[in-house]
Amino acid sequence: MGEAGWVRVPIGVGAERWVTLAGLRTVLVVVHTLPSGQRLLDVVEHIETDQRIQVVFTPAPDVFDSGVIDWLRSLGALVVPWQQAIQQRFDLAITASYGGLSEIHAPRIVLPHGAGYGKLAPQATGKGSRARRQVYGLDAQRLTRDGRVLADVLVLSTNAHKSILRAQCPEALSSALVAGDPCYDKLLASMHLRKLYREALCVEDDQQLVLIASTWGAQSLFARSAELMPRLLQQLDNRKFRIAALLHPGVWFGHGKRQVLAWLSEYRRAGLTVLTPEVDWRAAVIGADIVIGDHGSIPVYAACARVPVLTVDGLDTDVAPLSANALLADRAPRLHLTDPIEPQLHSAADHFDEDDYAAITAAVTSKPDQAVRLLRDAIYRQLCLPEPGRHRQLEPVAVPQRQV
Repeated sequence: MGEAGWVRVPIGVGAERWVTLAGLRTVLVVVHTLPSGQRLLDVVEHIETDQRIQVVFTPAPDVFDSGVIDWLRSLGALVVPWQQAIQQRFDLAITASYGGLSEIHAPRIVLPHGAGYGKLAPQATGKGSRARRQVYGLDAQRLTRDGRVLADVLVLSTNAHKSILRAQCPEALSSALVAGDPCYDKLLASMHLRKLYREALCVEDDQQLVLIASTWGAQSLFARSAELMPRLLQQLDNRKFRIAALLHPGVWFGHGKRQVLAWLSEYRRAGLTVLTPEVDWRAAVIGADIVIGDHGSIPVYAACARVPVLTVDGLDTDVAPLSANALLADRAPRLHLTDPIEPQLHSAADHFDEDDYAAITAAVTSKPDQAVRLLRDAIYRQLCLPEPGRHRQLEPVAVPQRQV
């Protein structure tokens, strides 16, 4: 790196003098947060093996961008500072968020960073009355700048998202690609490793894994259900149950790892397994026997994997109607902390039927097991390169290593 920390190889003026492989297409992966970066990896790993392509990563500015650089470096990724990235031209940029999108000099592929587009845009106000809220990520405020659509390829998970886009930002329809959900596809491709994941989480064969999954913010389970963890630990026999917690990286990086671990220290001493934000949460979902969650994406994916879900809080006001998040909130049984917990866990498995699971899955993807193939095809079209051979089989989710 140079004095300012900028990368001098393989991009930038004069870089061709130092590279080993020349004439490569350069793809910029724009990572705003750790969750968006994890989702982008599901796609990037299927193009980075091509010796005609150089992949570089940049940490984009975001409220929750803390931890992104360390995570990228732990992957061995080539990290380009944001200020350098927005002054370079790339053959393609791939991102799962919108911050700074207009500053990137490249064709842009934009993916959703959750279970589809499940949240409403922040409340807007009109003169004398509140404006009708739109679905976040499919609205003109996010997708356009100065009358121009920012995404050259806007990835949609379902056909229903295309209908929403038609109503909210019709000028972006020509960029839309219904490609399904690569996160869902990889989740299902990893199901056969359930026993291995459970062993890594120290779950015995005769134990049930209860997974607590909280998103971030004031409406999250972690914020609104302070009694949940102690009640579970007090009421559930640790010979029959193992309890693990998955907190959204926004909790960890919004408050600091040391602080969050301090808040959870008493529960950890009582037997709670805490999964750090770098861990691929899908391994814990696959290994779980039941998930207790809120309006975040993890309980949605758990239902897609046929894992029974209980909710504690009511539907958050920011959840988009008819989204997978809304469907789950409507159909999942509610956990009542004032009642004995174990009987509620046992009955939860009987609550869902195949129609419930199918409806939630349909709200997550319209192209099951097709996302990587469709996205890879779109990437190579943007790069003006012939797609090499057949795409390789999905790699399963890594076995969890980091837990405290």
